[in-house]
Amino acid sequence: MQASEGTVLQRIDRANSWVLTELPGLNGDILARRRPPADLGAELTHSVLAGLPPPQSLTPRQAKQLVVLLGLAGASVSRHYQELDTGHRAAPERAFGPCLVGAGAVPFLAYFEGLAERTRTGHCHRDSYAALTRWNVPTTEVWWAGERIAVLAGVFRDQLVRTYTGTADERRFFELIKVSEAIERAINETLMPVSDTTLDVRHPEALDRVRLAAVLLGELRKLNSHFTGLPPHEGLQAHYFMDIFRQYAAHWTLDDLPPSGAADPEAIARDYLLGVRTPSYDAHTKRIFPALLDVERDLLTRLMERPSVPDTALRSLGLDELALAESSPAQLRETVGRHPVLAALYLLLVGHARMSGVHLKIAKKYLFVPQRRREAAGFGDPTVVSNRMGTTGMDEQYLEDLTRARQRHALASLHVLGGDELDSLAGLAALRASSPGPGGLTRFTGHGAGGRLGDWLPRPGPSPGRHYTRSGAGHAGLRSVLPEACDDARIHAGRPCS
Repeated sequence: MQASEGTVLQRIDRANSWVLTELPGLNGDILARRRPPADLGAELTHSVLAGLPPPQSLTPRQAKQLVVLLGLAGASVSRHYQELDTGHRAAPERAFGPCLVGAGAVPFLAYFEGLAERTRTGHCHRDSYAALTRWNVPTTEVWWAGERIAVLAGVFRDQLVRTYTGTADERRFFELIKVSEAIERAINETLMPVSDTTLDVRHPEALDRVRLAAVLLGELRKLNSHFTGLPPHEGLQAHYFMDIFRQYAAHWTLDDLPPSGAADPEAIARDYLLGVRTPSYDAHTKRIFPALLDVERDLLTRLMERPSVPDTALRSLGLDELALAESSPAQLRETVGRHPVLAALYLLLVGHARMSGVHLKIAKKYLFVPQRRREAAGFGDPTVVSNRMGTTGMDEQYLEDLTRARQRHALASLHVLGGDELDSLAGLAALRASSPGPGGLTRFTGHGAGGRLGDWLPRPGPSPGRHYTRSGAGHAGLRSVLPEACDDARIHAGRPCS
């Protein structure tokens, strides 16, 4: 018997309330050994699972909401089960044996699979990066010059961030990931017409877009550097990240892919847009495809099969990487003077490499360096989720190699001209000066947005005005340069916004 719409809403609200108010306390009590792990599964089943409707009675949005909620709960059940006995790690799916759903007593994993299918997104059959960050954290927008240029929609309307533990560390980290991805989307959408070859790189608008992308990427780097530089009690504590937060990325089945920041599709897309192509990186990207959504797999597949933006630009201008490398400084200066878009692209690629360096710094600060200290002290790596590498298998050496690969870009030979000269040729100064900073670029939206949300973000500077001088005379204002904010499916499918 199908549940009525009112009943479905009530049951989802009840599940949401339980995850927000009861789950963090249960996790804390179990970690402190005040309660046995079995209590979590029993409470979850009694208070939430028993009353849930069948997936087919849900809308795709409601299914997404339950994927978020049961993803957090399921990760908690699995983590505590595997911590109880190391032998449990050989068959993690047994953690869910007592967790039966609805009047038909459907096994938890089977019910979750039905929810994932009901979202109609190609979501995997366990929790994911998309559910934990994009769907969980409130809708996040990126604004420039009075225009909304990117949006990452959440699926809840309560403007709260659901967490495993209820701590500010966790909330702030989820917010950092979501805000970063929103800015990444703005960068990618700004560059996409050049990548699609619907905009010739010789057109003045192409220079405008590359300049804007370079400034946005600089703000992304500032955002992440700011977070890393916060005092531990205002940002993220390394021991919390390693011993509490990361341990919820435990396997549900032996061959699954736990959630990971490495599954951020916009960051991967930027790599392919800007020319990061190595066999190991391609193999890693394809390996995590099952953890992505359909539109994300489609986007990355398209980008992997086409030339990068720098390669497209060089081909359009009748140049190639070897010719630039063999040119004298005077010849390079003349070439870039004729094609200032090359200077803007160079600065964009340098910004990409610098962002990679910040990401590596974050990984070292919160994971690799503390783990080395533990190893030296004889503590080893006894946790459910190894702290010797990322959850998708990226270790410190891999990330260092990837950072170097981002530094070896197609326009690296232009470095002999110097940053100041290239900055002048690209015309970035005025645009960069008008940026309000990462705190002013982004906002959480919806009813009740504000309060603690984003309280760690840097204070915004002055809003960028429309005084920015475009490189192309006779073009229709700044609006034609800015990417229009679209829903996820349209953006990743490459369809124009209406």
